Amino acid sequence: MRTAPGRPVRRAPRGRHHAAGAVAVKPPERKPFPRRLRRLADDVATLPAQLIGAPVGHGASRRSPNFQGGRFRNPVPTALLHNAAVWAAVRSRLGPGRLRQPPRPVPVIKPRLPQVPRDRGLHVTWLGHASALIDIDGVRILVDPVLGERCSPFAFAGPRRLHPVPVAVNDLPPVDAVVISHDHYDHLDEATIISLSKVQATMFVVPLGVGSHLTRWGIAAGRIRELDWGEEHRVQSASGASVRLTATAARHFSGRGPVRYRTLWASWVVESATHRLFFTGDSGYWDGFAKIGARYGPFDVSLMQIGAYDPAWPDVHMTPEEGVAAHLDLRAAVLLPVHWGTFDLAPHRWSEPVERLHAAATQHGARLVVPKPGEPVDIDDVPPGADTWWTALGTAGGPSS
Repeated sequence: MRTAPGRPVRRAPRGRHHAAGAVAVKPPERKPFPRRLRRLADDVATLPAQLIGAPVGHGASRRSPNFQGGRFRNPVPTALLHNAAVWAAVRSRLGPGRLRQPPRPVPVIKPRLPQVPRDRGLHVTWLGHASALIDIDGVRILVDPVLGERCSPFAFAGPRRLHPVPVAVNDLPPVDAVVISHDHYDHLDEATIISLSKVQATMFVVPLGVGSHLTRWGIAAGRIRELDWGEEHRVQSASGASVRLTATAARHFSGRGPVRYRTLWASWVVESATHRLFFTGDSGYWDGFAKIGARYGPFDVSLMQIGAYDPAWPDVHMTPEEGVAAHLDLRAAVLLPVHWGTFDLAPHRWSEPVERLHAAATQHGARLVVPKPGEPVDIDDVPPGADTWWTALGTAGGPSS
């Protein structure tokens, strides 16, 4: 084909008869993109936001005395890692024969949750790990809900749940407030939060800066309340009952990747006219528990973090024995352990936290209740002697995947 000088040859579009005698070219068929690869692509596409996280929002850094030098600070000197013990933790984690998953299925209770919380009383339903549903004198609070298969920035990798979720997001009764302790993946799950925002007309009460994650996920700023340590927010139910939520200090850290300390972490006091509950979130042991107990206690129950400890990070996660000490410092009546048995986050055996906790509670005379996942507990009517249901599962097991 001859053309004028400097003009390109015009070719017939694929799949069309451009002129008489032109041949239609059929585009090649595209094979369907495998589902797993599609999910991988989605995860990689969102990786920068997942790992770096959102900046501190809502003026948090400007108005908090706990934000200094571009980062939030712990109330006492705290080391994230003790280098001398890190390699021992790695070897223990990778070594053969670690019993980090239950040898038999964990018994899970499918709770029958009333649509409206009871007008009186304090009932706690542990949903696994640090997630719990709290009915306190007519108000329902959901803390640190992680109701997915993994606690990870990825859908295809990361710590996998060791037992089924007792109740799905869509099956939860109406919740008056969702409370978050900090932004680590095992406490703040994007998919769970987004689902909750769609099916619940609830408020989200979070430490300073954590709201920036939620707004990035599409939750309206008007549904978010950010609190600094010592600040309060009152939650009222449709029936007119109310509780006071107070963010209290914790010894931990934050961040969803390499960027740390950009959002605050907190423990929580939940208080009605007749009941008080303390939730540790994540924390290393420190003398602040006694100060919290003196100011806000005594408590009817402490929801106490007891798992995911190791000598490599003793300042940011309590051992079971320290959990008992913190419980006694808080002047709490009943100890209900959380943060154990659901995700494999440390080298210890899956049941070691509750075994050590039971021994320490017995030694110090602490009143202990250990519910199965999904089992409601009436805090005003805890029977003497904890149910040691985990012992029936045996002692053999293997590494989780």
